[in-house]
Amino acid sequence: MRRTRQPARTRQTPVRVGLFGLLGSGNLGNDGSLEAVLGYLRAEHPEAAVDALCGGPEVVAARYRIPATRLNWYRGEYRTASRAGAIAAKGLGKLVDPVRTAAWVRRHDVVIVPGMGVLEATLPLRPWGFPYALFLLCASGRLFGTRVALVGVGAAAIADRPTRALVRWSARLAAYRSYRDALSRDAVRAMGVDTARDAVHPDLAFALPTPPGTASPGPPGSPGPVCVGVMDFHGGNDDRARAERIHRRYLDGTTRFVRALVEDGRPVRLLTGDGVDARVVAAILDAVDSPLASAVEATSLADLTAETAAADTVVATRYHNLVCALKAGTPTLALSYAAKSDALMERMGLGAYCHPAREVDPDRLLEQFRELEKRSAELRQTLEERNRTASRQLEQQFTALTTALFPRTDTSRADTPRETP
Repeated sequence: MRRTRQPARTRQTPVRVGLFGLLGSGNLGNDGSLEAVLGYLRAEHPEAAVDALCGGPEVVAARYRIPATRLNWYRGEYRTASRAGAIAAKGLGKLVDPVRTAAWVRRHDVVIVPGMGVLEATLPLRPWGFPYALFLLCASGRLFGTRVALVGVGAAAIADRPTRALVRWSARLAAYRSYRDALSRDAVRAMGVDTARDAVHPDLAFALPTPPGTASPGPPGSPGPVCVGVMDFHGGNDDRARAERIHRRYLDGTTRFVRALVEDGRPVRLLTGDGVDARVVAAILDAVDSPLASAVEATSLADLTAETAAADTVVATRYHNLVCALKAGTPTLALSYAAKSDALMERMGLGAYCHPAREVDPDRLLEQFRELEKRSAELRQTLEERNRTASRQLEQQFTALTTALFPRTDTSRADTPRETP
């Protein structure tokens, strides 16, 4: 028997729902969170009129078939400005964006920020970039009575005081908050936000369907492919002074690990999670120079999940590369760059298989990899069980979201779920 819920509300005028974030900008994890929330809205609230204020409106409009508006007035907002004209345009944008954001928010009943690490600075981040944009959103929501929901978001301790202040006020002004792990909720609480009513649920990407694997298998009896998810990694917001040293060590260690795999006769498929990672893929392929090493051109989390489903084992850095592999049920080793990766691996029963991305030791990494493969059958069973739990918990997340953001106006219809064959 399959349980389906009745639509939660009827209304003469469709509820107006906005989706907000760096969506359509090349980060597959962000877009996967958007896709999960869109799936929820289309299933549970098909009457809703949905649009987006986002980083890549052309991509979002074409891929997800919803109207989309550019997040920032200045198109080069997230590029480094060195010329006087670019600096002036950026400054002007800081004056124009509050008006644009307020006008957009005012047109909506509900605005959802779908997942993403919007309350963290585990990667390089400037306060006047996305933290400022998020603060404008949440302040506008409070001003105009629009319910702003931070749904399944990531958070972490932030050392930079201006960034921390903007993030703290954004969280305080939001009407609804939930987190993708307990560490995120703890971090927001440590910033001085009351999180007593905030819930923790699995990452939104676990709500996406799991496609079949597509990677090409090797000859019968040969070792299966290994997916290695790489990242253009330079450390976090507090590592700017040593960013290049961190990057060189990460690239060198990962390259040596891939070379060791191909020398053992293992096919290796390199995965990315953002467009900027392509330069790391090119550097590794050039250094390894083997027909056993190849790159995957993924354009969605579905592509990544399919690739990882077809692999024997996955070693990955980007958070949503890990999510895809774990969701696919493939034994996975994390090149961990933040506590969120460790928390995810622990939640899925693979907490022992984390390796620091800042200090990649290829010999130790290879040792962990071989240990992981020895336990492959056992770990696949563990992941199957943990994925079932994650699915149930995300159903609870969407039920709570409906209750918080879509109050019923038609009390004549029962809320009791109905059973269907």
